[in-house]
Amino acid sequence: MSGDPEQEYFADGVVEEIITALSRVRWLFVIARNSSFAYKGRAVDVKQVGRELGVRYVLEGGVRKAANRVRITAQLIDASTGAHLWAGRFDGGLEDIFELQDQVTTNVIGAIVPQLEQAEIKRAARKPTESLDAYDYFLRGMASVYQWTDESISQALGLFYKAMELDPDFATAHGMAAWCYVWRQLNGWTTNRPQEVAEIVRLVRRVAQSGNDDAVALSFGGLALGYVVGDLQGGSALIDRALALNPNLAAAWHSSGWVRAFLRETGTALEHLARAMRLSPLDPLMFSMQQVTALAHFVAAQYDESSSWAERALREQPNSLASIRLLAASYALSGRQEEARKVMVQGCQLDPNLRISNLKDRVGPYRPDDFARYLGALRLAGLPE
Repeated sequence: MSGDPEQEYFADGVVEEIITALSRVRWLFVIARNSSFAYKGRAVDVKQVGRELGVRYVLEGGVRKAANRVRITAQLIDASTGAHLWAGRFDGGLEDIFELQDQVTTNVIGAIVPQLEQAEIKRAARKPTESLDAYDYFLRGMASVYQWTDESISQALGLFYKAMELDPDFATAHGMAAWCYVWRQLNGWTTNRPQEVAEIVRLVRRVAQSGNDDAVALSFGGLALGYVVGDLQGGSALIDRALALNPNLAAAWHSSGWVRAFLRETGTALEHLARAMRLSPLDPLMFSMQQVTALAHFVAAQYDESSSWAERALREQPNSLASIRLLAASYALSGRQEEARKVMVQGCQLDPNLRISNLKDRVGPYRPDDFARYLGALRLAGLPE
């Protein structure tokens, strides 16, 4: 849009990179370059584009150049209604044009994929039950997950299993079911731990077999394998595969940070969690990313930082038991005893069965010395024996 035809190749390059990155997201149907480029340079109606290409969403934007600076704008539109779902602006210099191109691609994908998922979840929730197919069951399951209650997680599990019945090779449904078991353990909702561990192993095995190209399934399957089963190395390998498939997937960086925090690779964990939050700043799992950041700082004995991040997580999700436990423990070990006890009272009200004796069944695979420190801190905070 700058009137400089020599810069056209840059705009084309950005578009091609975004199309390629979107096509790596397994659940998206993405129109290829040649069909998309048929609309280049034309004033078109977004609803018409949606009808002609058979798509629900259109990503459009423009490039402007002034001197040695470039401004790129982008917006995501619901093609059926014309409603704007997201808009973003990116500025940079032409000193390293390819670095700028990569930066734009990463930020656009990181921003719009969660927006698309949320829009599709809302769309599926409006459909009558009789018309659901495997993917709609999956989306309904995702909508239930985001309610973060015992009942909603159980409901989500049932919906994911229905999706698997209709499509036994639906790797993402297997991965999200495994994630539900992580959430059950985090909150003390597990009813039969040996049985659930065995089920996670089965689900993750199916992910490894049928989900080699599914970064979401590999991310959450790897996290479940590490967190609940305790196979941190196996879980880390699956997550690394997810990152190789889709380096713009916030869920993969989030899962990686979680596993690496327990491996006591604190620097890497914090770096990966920061990247997850940067890629998806409006993510429904933001509170979990913040809570795991608190965990990484706690493992590194950085209690002020740990409490600060746990406080942020609780502002996002006040009933996050993992964040409450970390905040109480961090307060206790930084000498803030009165505050630690107040937080622990809140935790025991939300989880009346929580005790020193059953704490191990609610937390992840801490190293023995880290768990002993965590246990001692919660004892200081007033957790009953």
